[in-house]
Amino acid sequence: MVSTPVSRDSGRRDPSFGGSVVYLLMNLPLGVLAFSVLVAFVSAGVGTAVVWVGVGLLALVVLAVRGAGRMERARVYALLDRHIELPYLPLPGGRQVVRWKARLRDPSTWRDLAYFFLLFPLGIVEFVLVTTFWATSLALAGLPFYFRFLPEGAYYFPSYDLRWISVDSTVEALPWAALGVLFIALSVALTRALAGLHVRFATALLGPTVAQRRRLERSWEQFDELDVVVR
Repeated sequence: MVSTPVSRDSGRRDPSFGGSVVYLLMNLPLGVLAFSVLVAFVSAGVGTAVVWVGVGLLALVVLAVRGAGRMERARVYALLDRHIELPYLPLPGGRQVVRWKARLRDPSTWRDLAYFFLLFPLGIVEFVLVTTFWATSLALAGLPFYFRFLPEGAYYFPSYDLRWISVDSTVEALPWAALGVLFIALSVALTRALAGLHVRFATALLGPTVAQRRRLERSWEQFDELDVVVR
């Protein structure tokens, strides 16, 4: 049976506009940072694993990825108002070797790792789309105000050397401003849609699957039974 991610907020409305803009613009720098750190530490860890130094580096990567996953879930909740439940199974008691085996066997560890590797290319796409649409929209909407301050007091499209379209008066700029207002509406819709898609992506990788939820529920039931016995 295929495991599918679950979320108790899956039926809620699209994220807010302000939170969506901030979240999407943050994804690129965070994606670059995460990708750079992961590639550097994983490469160094694998390369030095034969002398056991790399084992410590790889263990640090596992702890850092799980910690970063918790921070990313908090960022999604703070900016996009979506709660992603923790998917991690409780660690068993006893020796550290047993606890580390549990971390490595937990699929959530590897899904967290995949999320931060994929955040870099996704951040590029989201950043390019958001900045391109908003730059175009605001440039068109504000054309009646700033065209006179451009070289030669006019706007030429696509360039000053190739003048297919010339705008050198407020009347000529007004239709382009109207188009800019339309593009602003489209940009708002696109921004919220991209944030909504990223929420689904984050939920799929950072949230628990149906199988994990069942295992978590069984673990909670076992803890409750132990608590009753102790009392």
